Amino acid sequence: MAPTALTTGHVGLNVTDLGRSRDFYVRVFGFEVLGEGDEKGREFAFLGREGRLLLTLWRQADGPFDRASSGLHHLSFQVEDIEEVRAAEGVLLDLAVEFAYDGVVPHGEGAASGGIFFHDPDGIRLEIYAPSGAGTAPAPAGAAPTCGFF
Repeated sequence: MAPTALTTGHVGLNVTDLGRSRDFYVRVFGFEVLGEGDEKGREFAFLGREGRLLLTLWRQADGPFDRASSGLHHLSFQVEDIEEVRAAEGVLLDLAVEFAYDGVVPHGEGAASGGIFFHDPDGIRLEIYAPSGAGTAPAPAGAAPTCGFF
């Protein structure tokens, strides 16, 4: 029998530079550092909000994210409204982050939901979106899911 109350617990990411990635995720998403380990070969950071673990970072990668390999496709975060998406975009612009598209874009042609699509310091594909407010821009991938092809 399948579990009845299933939710995502947390997401773990492999990174090349723990300090750089920790600082990035704290600044962009407002995460708190809930725990850290700095033992050589066992470096990690636990990040969350209001004491709830949401993201773990593990210094285990030797190179950048490889989108051609199986595994994580992208990590998406939903916010309340499109104004919060634009506020996050401002922080990311200050950090000179690489965006997949210019500005806020819808999830597909005619979709009200949408957001910004970008990469973290290791090239991991990220998305910050709102359920509505993005429908005025053209969808970069047409009818295909915008978040699927960046």
